[in-house]
Amino acid sequence: MSEVFYGFPRPVGRAGIRNKVLLLPIDRYSNEAAWHIDRAVAGLTRFACLGDMGRHAGDRERLFTVMKGLATNPNVAAVILIAVNREFNYPETKAQRLLDALAACEKPAVPLFMSELGGAGQTVMEGQIAARNLLREVGQQQRRPVPLGDLSIGIKCGTSDGTSGISGNPALGAAMDRLVAENGTVIFSETTEIIGAEQVLAERAADPRTAERIVQMAQRIEQRARDLGEDIRTINPIPSNIKAGISTLEEKSLGAIAKGGTTPLCGALDYAQAPEGRGLYFMDGWMASNSLPISLAAAGAQITVLQSGGSDLPDDPPLAATNPGLVAPNFYMSGNPELVAKMRVGLDFDSSPVLVGGESLEGIGSKILEALSNVASGQPTYGETLKYEEVQEIWFDGPVF
Repeated sequence: MSEVFYGFPRPVGRAGIRNKVLLLPIDRYSNEAAWHIDRAVAGLTRFACLGDMGRHAGDRERLFTVMKGLATNPNVAAVILIAVNREFNYPETKAQRLLDALAACEKPAVPLFMSELGGAGQTVMEGQIAARNLLREVGQQQRRPVPLGDLSIGIKCGTSDGTSGISGNPALGAAMDRLVAENGTVIFSETTEIIGAEQVLAERAADPRTAERIVQMAQRIEQRARDLGEDIRTINPIPSNIKAGISTLEEKSLGAIAKGGTTPLCGALDYAQAPEGRGLYFMDGWMASNSLPISLAAAGAQITVLQSGGSDLPDDPPLAATNPGLVAPNFYMSGNPELVAKMRVGLDFDSSPVLVGGESLEGIGSKILEALSNVASGQPTYGETLKYEEVQEIWFDGPVF
């Protein structure tokens, strides 16, 4: 197992594993201009802004956090920022805040303000020119050896079944233990799926504040469900989990937290919040597979991992959620031999030998980390080989006014 990967060093912070030019419209009115630029220029990555109108200040700040995190993610080499004008948005989402963040990490940025360029049509023309020039510039950058500890991996699990807690999640957890030992960073999430296991996580916290926040996050989700007249244990596990053999939310949660490994928990993050240090972190987040990857990428993850159970998926199932991480490729894996047999193409790693082949967790964890290192060094994930986009969803607290 190599202790390096081959990435793109950045002036500030971690190395990138991809070299993306990000189209970043920061208001809904700028989405169409970004769409036309994207349609005309090959090789861009485009964010679709959900807009800040009618949202409370906390959600506007969350939108800014996501946009800032995606723009400053190590995988982004340059940004084209598009806005109606310099002063159009609420204070939380003003263009200058994003430009200041990009300047702080010395990332090339081209701001396009429609009011200054003469409208949307001229903005599209200028954007195409800027994009094509930036793509050529960043294409000259070369990969160089980077310590494995420069990796930050964001992880979630999905389509949970009995194999999730027995093979899939523990195998991923073993790989994450190895990465943390190399001074890397791991961020795992899904607050609904620590309920019933929050005390287990709290006992692993590196400090009392982290332990307190873990418990509070779980309690807040439970209380929010009660306020809506729901018992969260009647809506989670979801029907496919129950059909696959999971009986209680506690059972699901104990299997779900295994994906984070066994190292001390260094912090409990808000949604899309980047960790200040290295090690293992938990992020408060919604369970949806088109919400969590984008928040993990916004927190700095260069790769997002979806560990699937998948007993209830059909033969030759569609690849789940290939692109919602946007700037971070999604690595799809499973420890379920039935799902592995169904997948003709699309699975980046098979950890089912833990269950059926006598492979040790240590052995399979080393292989998972090697596969992630290969992706970090340039091998595309199966998700990256598809022309497919799923709409990004940001976990807003609401309400919308």
